Amino acid sequence: MKPEALMHKIESGAFDTTFHLMYGTAPGIIADQKKRYLDAIRAFSAHYPQRQDVFLFSAPGRTEIGGNHTDHQYGCVLAAAVNLDVIAVVAFHQDGVIRLQSKGYPADTVALSDLAPHPEEQGTSAAIIRGMAAHFAALGCTIGGFDAYTTSDVLSGSGLSSSAAFEVLLGTILDQHYNWGKAGAVSVAKAAQRAENVYFGKASGLMDQMVSAAGGFVGIDFADPEQPKIENHIFNFDQAGYTLCITDTKGSHADLTPDYSAVPQEMRQVAQFFGKSVLRDVEEGAFLEALPRLREHCSDRAILRAAHFFAENKRAIAESQALSQGDMPEFLRLVQASGDS
Repeated sequence: MKPEALMHKIESGAFDTTFHLMYGTAPGIIADQKKRYLDAIRAFSAHYPQRQDVFLFSAPGRTEIGGNHTDHQYGCVLAAAVNLDVIAVVAFHQDGVIRLQSKGYPADTVALSDLAPHPEEQGTSAAIIRGMAAHFAALGCTIGGFDAYTTSDVLSGSGLSSSAAFEVLLGTILDQHYNWGKAGAVSVAKAAQRAENVYFGKASGLMDQMVSAAGGFVGIDFADPEQPKIENHIFNFDQAGYTLCITDTKGSHADLTPDYSAVPQEMRQVAQFFGKSVLRDVEEGAFLEALPRLREHCSDRAILRAAHFFAENKRAIAESQALSQGDMPEFLRLVQASGDS
């Protein structure tokens, strides 16, 4: 659709129902989103004036509810997509490159003929773009070029997984246009995780990408990381008298990549003591019995993190059960216990 025609549809209210589904019904939210999308289309046209056939894409941030640092140990999580997202205005072409301009950042151009990791790109958006294209191709999917302008209200470093939303956005663009959606949410999420691990240089689990790709309010069991079990939860917090609020604390996780990478590394050190690669394959009773010997091989911090995994994995399962039973007091007690841990 031509940019002018797309803007007219937005202004006329043609997408209001979709906007309500994505962003909620708070007063003024539709007007705000309309302005946001219109501004993005204008910015796209300013950067790529030769492109006259454009599409819109979105991927949400996520909030972790239960299952803190359990996903990379093949555990269970409870999480939800939020109504803060990264959006893209996109035009496709056969130039063999991905050009991407994110609001407030330098432009990136990545050649699809060069998809090997570039160590000097670690920690940059170019690394994510290159990694997504590479791992998407490794899945056997078709990849191709496009120009995109993106803008995000998932605050960078906020803990709402802005990087995962960006990765899933790129995967969704490639999947929907070049593969007619055949890859699906799980494959998009797995490509995103590998791009973050190998190209961006952050040792994340799969939860962030999976929740952004799947959407909604979900419980996920990663016992089989190739085919995680996803359970959709239907729970009306409004009827229960609660609303999830996101507060901007002005803090940032952006400079904590080494600290986050240390968590799965230390948990795996404990698992390796038992001849396993992840803690999900270790019996909690065996872990507790081996504590005196463990302290001769692992740091106390690694042991405490392993103890956190065993308790947190059970809490995530119990939280899902409490929601299914409509037991709000027990759900909130478990959420508090997770935060304390």
